[in-house]
This record gives sequence, structure tokens and C-alpha cells, in this order.
Amino acid sequence: MKFSLTLILTCLIIFISSCSISPRQDFIKPDISLKIETSNKNKEIIIQSLLRDENIFSIDFNSEDSYFLEDNILTSNLKYFCKSLVEEEREVLEKNIFRNKKDLDKKVFVIFSENYTNVAKLLKNKYPEEEYIMIMTEDFDSQIKKILNVDSSSRNYNDLAKFDPSIEISHSPRIRNDIASIYYITNYESGKTIVPILRSYALNIETFSSSEIFHNANDIKKLVDFENTYIPITKKMIENISKKQDSLIINEIERTLIRDFLIIEKINQNNLFRENFLPDSGNRKIKRNGCIDRDLSLWKVSTATFTN
Repeated sequence: MKFSLTLILTCLIIFISSCSISPRQDFIKPDISLKIETSNKNKEIIIQSLLRDENIFSIDFNSEDSYFLEDNILTSNLKYFCKSLVEEEREVLEKNIFRNKKDLDKKVFVIFSENYTNVAKLLKNKYPEEEYIMIMTEDFDSQIKKILNVDSSSRNYNDLAKFDPSIEISHSPRIRNDIASIYYITNYESGKTIVPILRSYALNIETFSSSEIFHNANDIKKLVDFENTYIPITKKMIENISKKQDSLIINEIERTLIRDFLIIEKINQNNLFRENFLPDSGNRKIKRNGCIDRDLSLWKVSTATFTN
């Protein structure tokens, strides 16, 4: 008889949450003790992580004084961290794209989909001199040609060709020359089409995005659509994603964030700061006092290492 992992974990959660352990002489102190209120999805991830790392643990999901772990791990301020992963990624991008812009005579092109209108609006209030374009979900190619002035270049070529059809004219569409960089703020469904089209016309322009652009991809090889795009993410997280067994990349990112939280909780409970632990989701070692800044660096998407 086969049992699903969900059923097994649910039973384990119920058991752990409901039982009480009375003091005994042979009682082994847990490596980590937890009181957490969270969704069933996160409960499963927590149990799986603790079992995988072979921790001795006690956990209570029903206590009134529990730590509340939000369902959306990516946008929540996990315990011990200063900010959410998404917020830190956006701040790193803002610094590199806008505040450290190399060519002040050119504009950053912010290409965003409709569901990210509020994010683009906040940036526009801070950096109104840049260009902000909301791209719709239909006919991406025509929209992109218009944005880059490719359609104007093509019209000029067609007009010139009409003078003497017998002459073969070599033509490569010229895009506008006032683009400093391109910042994509979109999800995977739009990004996987938008980015390759834009790259085909603007090959030498630096492009940036948060990891949100590939969260809903089901295979790390799908990142080939975003080749050479700068993403604020750690190498360790990319390694975790490449080994993932879940259907979507976002699931492995959530697992990484929860595992970081659990390990840091264990370090704090057992005073293990001398271990110099580096979280998978960040580049800064754990310290005794203060919240943790992940100190994210930009990774230039290169699929050569995991597409072979």
C-alpha cells in the first residue's frame, strides 16, 4: 500500500502539534524547538527540511505565542532577515540601474506588464526622466518594434528599395540610440517571449530583471530565454534550482528561504555563531546581533553550464 508524502506529513504534523512531552531523565534536548503558525504548504516544507537535515526537533503549530510565517515566503520579512527576498532584489536592481547609471545622456527603458503597474509607478515617481512602457499580452513583436523604432527603420528601407527594385540593398534594422539599459518587470509568461524578441534587436544593451521573471518556469534550462540578463541571485540558489525536483522553480526558491530561516534559528538557539554560516539566499555571514542583509550580487544569466 502506498501513501502520499502529503498524507504522511499531515499525520506527522498532527502528531507533533498535539503531543506533549513530559520531563524524563533520558530526554534528549532538541537541536531546534519551534512554535510556528503558517500554511499547510509551509508546514510540509518545514518538516521536510528538518528531516532532510537530520535534526532532532520539537515543533508546535498550534501555540498562541507562535511566530507567524506568512504563506508568501518571497514577499515576507522572514525572521532574522531585514527585508523580503523580492524587496532586496528590487533594491539591488534600483541601485545598479538608476543610481549607478553610466550614461546620463541616455534613458533606462522600464518594460513592465500590467500586473506590475504599481512597481513601475513607484519607480517613475523616483526617476521620472526615464522611459516606462507597459507592454500588453498580445502581439509583442509589433509593440517592441515600435518601442525601439525598428518599424521606422524598416519603413525607410522599404521607401529606399522602391526607387530601384533591381538593386539589392543589405539592411539591418537600426534601433534608437538613447537606451542606457532595459529593466524588465514582468512574470515568466510574458518575459519568456518579450526578452528574446528585444534581445534580437538590442543585442548589445544591458538588460536586468528580478528572479520573478523565471519563478514559474518548470526547468532551469528555460532560463536560456534570458541569456545575458542580470539577475540579483546567489550562485548557491542557482545550484539548488538546478537540482530541484519540484514542478516549478519558485517552489525550490521557497524551500531555500525556509531552510535558511530554520538553520539560522538553530544557530541562535544553540549559540553556533562561530560556524560562520552563509545562507543560501545571501552573501553575508550570520552575526549575533541585528537583522541579516542578504547583500545580493548580480548574476549574468549564462545557461552554458546547465544546458549541456
